[in-house]
Amino acid sequence: MALADRLLTLRRDVHSGEVLARGGDPKAHSILERTGFVLVARLHERYHRLPTGLDEAEEQRIATRAVARLRAVSYHVDCDEAFDTDNREPYYRPLGAQVANLADRLREATTTDEAADVLTELTATHDGILPALGDVLVAAADFFEGLGQPSDQYTARRLRYLAEERLRIVRSDLARTRTDLVGRHTPHPGRRPCTAETGPGETEASAVCACPPPRIPTSPGPLPTAPVPTSRRR
Repeated sequence: MALADRLLTLRRDVHSGEVLARGGDPKAHSILERTGFVLVARLHERYHRLPTGLDEAEEQRIATRAVARLRAVSYHVDCDEAFDTDNREPYYRPLGAQVANLADRLREATTTDEAADVLTELTATHDGILPALGDVLVAAADFFEGLGQPSDQYTARRLRYLAEERLRIVRSDLARTRTDLVGRHTPHPGRRPCTAETGPGETEASAVCACPPPRIPTSPGPLPTAPVPTSRRR
């Protein structure tokens, strides 16, 4: 990680009066957003600001807490004196990071059964991640429907569309992919568990592993074209 990614500034802008945070890497940005900051994406820059409508005391509380959280995980934060603190608030691994562990499990999978187990965590009917995400979208739609503004009704309909149409397609495709893997029961031809043992014909005393050298990743080619259905069952 570049040193610049560990540096942030958190100051009140002299022109707008807004409390702005600049710099940092995606993890720092996540900490800011979980503390209450809002991402601002411009054409040539990205930064974070505090929400509008806060009084100065609340702005100071949130900004100070962000400094405490960032410094607790070794970010260097250059901030206004009003936001400076010696406190260090622990940063706990969020739920999204735990879900991201599934990608690590897939990268380490050596058989179709292991890969299928990971996809099951996503697609399981009762308590899979994707069904739960659908529940969250529907609950958010219910919330917006009760707010009363015309734009809120549009947002609610959009959220229901995402849950009932877009997410349904993802769930359906992944479920079919998982079903295909479950029935194969084969080792991955390019992966195998490392036993740290030398091959039977190895004579060099320094040899410690018979595994082939890791493959060097190449640039990805174009995505495959989806097959065009020739007929539709009714």
